[in-house]
Amino acid sequence: MQTVKMVITGPFSAGKTEFIQSVSEIDVVTTERKISSDAERVKNETTVAMDFGRITVDDDLVLYLFGTPGQRRFDFMWEILSEGMLGFIVLVDSVRPETFREAKHILEVFRGYANTTPYVVAANKQDLPDAWTPDDIRIALKIEKEIKVLACVATDKETVKTVLLELLYSILENMQTDE
Repeated sequence: MQTVKMVITGPFSAGKTEFIQSVSEIDVVTTERKISSDAERVKNETTVAMDFGRITVDDDLVLYLFGTPGQRRFDFMWEILSEGMLGFIVLVDSVRPETFREAKHILEVFRGYANTTPYVVAANKQDLPDAWTPDDIRIALKIEKEIKVLACVATDKETVKTVLLELLYSILENMQTDE
């Protein structure tokens, strides 16, 4: 049996926990804690260590999904969670352009941990009226054209599966070129 570790990262309230919960075949292990700050306007809980979920693709392949905390005060967990990852997803909140700079920072940090590790960018909340398109997010974050920027709705299992499959294809392609 082959296991693939994927990390789902992104700014606070981008939808990482929902992303994992929508596809995990097990109850997601979360470390959500109540928060008290200006962030409450967005949501009232935050991940402080990680989220963990699992998906069995077939008899030979299982995906382990690790969600990172989005707040910088918990960023010490990013490097820990990145160890052994075969790919990562940067989840961007498409309706909150004020978080794009943080998303770019997180992307650069994760590329620093593993600069040859495949990744995709998921433009979340595409079901909302003010969502920036994946193409506009690509421009805003200055993402190279060979990197996939995919439309996503973290609560929609099918779009989450599409994002995970695109990353999985990139991981398998990367493994073949390494051989």
